Amino acid sequence: MLSVEEASTAILQHAEIRAATRRGIVEACGRVLAEDITSDVDSPPHDKAMVDGYALIAADLGGEGTQLRVLEEVTAGNVPTQTVFPGTAVRIMTGAPIPRGANAVVMVEQTRSTTASGQETVTVDATSLAVGANILPRATSLQKDDTVLTSGHLLRPMEIGLLAEVGRAEVEVVPAPRVAVLATGDELVPASKSPDNGQIRNSNGPLLQALVTRAGGIPRDLGIARDQPDALRDKISLGLSDDILLLSGGVSAGVLDLVPAALAAAGVEQVFHKVQLKPGKPLWFGCLFEKHQPRLVFGLPGNPVSSLVCFELFVRPAIARMSGHPANQPHHRSGVLTRGHRQTGNRPTYFPSILSEEDSRLTVSPIDWRGSADQRSLVTANGLALFPAGDQDYRAGDSVLTIPL
Repeated sequence: MLSVEEASTAILQHAEIRAATRRGIVEACGRVLAEDITSDVDSPPHDKAMVDGYALIAADLGGEGTQLRVLEEVTAGNVPTQTVFPGTAVRIMTGAPIPRGANAVVMVEQTRSTTASGQETVTVDATSLAVGANILPRATSLQKDDTVLTSGHLLRPMEIGLLAEVGRAEVEVVPAPRVAVLATGDELVPASKSPDNGQIRNSNGPLLQALVTRAGGIPRDLGIARDQPDALRDKISLGLSDDILLLSGGVSAGVLDLVPAALAAAGVEQVFHKVQLKPGKPLWFGCLFEKHQPRLVFGLPGNPVSSLVCFELFVRPAIARMSGHPANQPHHRSGVLTRGHRQTGNRPTYFPSILSEEDSRLTVSPIDWRGSADQRSLVTANGLALFPAGDQDYRAGDSVLTIPL
């Protein structure tokens, strides 16, 4: 039986980055870039005004109350037609190109304007200005042919704006993995149906689809497969057209735990079965090896909390790797127990807990939990506390590692 670390390594060895695809830049937000991006322009493309005011010659300011004749007004998107010479200025708006001859811009708040016989005159209250004041020189932000983003960069809204600035309406990105979700079991009925005696609603399917969405994958609901070889085969065949197939239930050691045999019949090769873990020991993992990249198949335990734990530890990193993100193990953070806890058994336990920040430290409160099918109690948890294998009585104040949910 593999340890959690060994199982994680085995999974990530088979999780390959998906082939790049072309997307519009807005659609590409949240995806990982699969090409280097160079600029086709200087930015800004010209010396531009950083404030509303008047473009002038700095040397003209010899003291308070300097008067200058205004030649024209230039707004953003327009080009100056006049050259500034001593004793003149151009009214200018933020972002507009600096006219020839000008070497500074005075803020409008430091001026007074009058107009007589159709001629505007500006009186400058500022006694002096440095050359270049309130001017952003051409190509200050970037130069034409600069590499502005490299392959592997995560595209956030800020990068989308930059892509637009450098003329890229479409880019090559790593697409999100497609993840098929299949629940198995004769006892299951859809959430919309009232269960009869001996039946329960399918909660794992919606839970796993939501987890896939949060992890950045694209879920596809395959519904419920009955505990019959033919029914399993047909549903598994559908799921193997996606990048990842998640099955819940049918992977333990019962008479009706038919999933491993059905997967083998579909050509899926087992990589491992069972992990030294609680909850989640029955986890099954295998691959359908094809010409391009392997399809990953996870047989998750049927109990909801077991499925959740296995997803966070093993499936989420695989989705990250296939999406082009770093596929790190879930981040473990140290916290302090608020109350005692009894750990027993030879498997490490990931126990649902409430994580809180108190006085710059993380506190950990294990919930009152009735086992891996107890979803109502799970709702109160926002993390998992890791208790290593072995019998031990933990006391309030002891340190434990945690994973946020």
